[in-house]
Amino acid sequence: MTTSPAAPALRAEPAERARTVAGRTSAALCVRGLDAGRPLAHATTGTGTTYVLVPTGGEVDAALAGCDDLTAVLMVSDRAPVPLRDPVRAQLWLSGWLTPVHPAARRGAALAFAEIRPVGPLLDVGDGATLLRLDVAEVVLREGDRCTEVGPQAFAAARPDPLAGVEARMLQHLDRDHPEVLELLGSRIPPVELGPRDVVRPLGLDRFGYRLRIERPAGRRDLRVPFPRPLTCAGQLQAATRQLLCAAR
Repeated sequence: MTTSPAAPALRAEPAERARTVAGRTSAALCVRGLDAGRPLAHATTGTGTTYVLVPTGGEVDAALAGCDDLTAVLMVSDRAPVPLRDPVRAQLWLSGWLTPVHPAARRGAALAFAEIRPVGPLLDVGDGATLLRLDVAEVVLREGDRCTEVGPQAFAAARPDPLAGVEARMLQHLDRDHPEVLELLGSRIPPVELGPRDVVRPLGLDRFGYRLRIERPAGRRDLRVPFPRPLTCAGQLQAATRQLLCAAR
């Protein structure tokens, strides 16, 4: 079972966490009457609008040909960027209605999409790819065994964690090249939490601090090593990490 001793003040509100997960690339699209499949890409723009790219002529595109919209669920998975026994950190369900973007609005929608995720299939919009808007009616965030409902308006108004764009690179670098830094971060864990065969692994990084996973022979436990204060941009990460390591030493 995954638990966390961190106080609520040491992590973001659910809407921010949901927007952060929405920015991950791994996703599945479920449409009533069709088998679940992977879209070409998806993005939630800076204004909170969610778009989905699907192949032109594919099942979803064909299903929309005879109706104005389709009931759909976009499921986004948040996976740790380093090898873990259980890599899925969170899952997000965005439920609502899929509608084709009107031709007059395609260019603006594609540019907004590209600001978040500049993927190649955007160049094929109107030819080999169809751009759809997901009008979100329900947002559910699952983290471990806990599910949290987020209001659609709160989801749209929230912003992703400011470290989301550098998290994967930083954790992979830490895991691959700096075991001594991971050891120092792990020294912040109370000794009572660690067993003789437990292994400490990097799990996540956000503006509130590092998340570590204790992988045990049977089970796991997630804990947070907080920064002295929440960060506001990725440029503050190096100094905040140095401060944590100095305290550990």
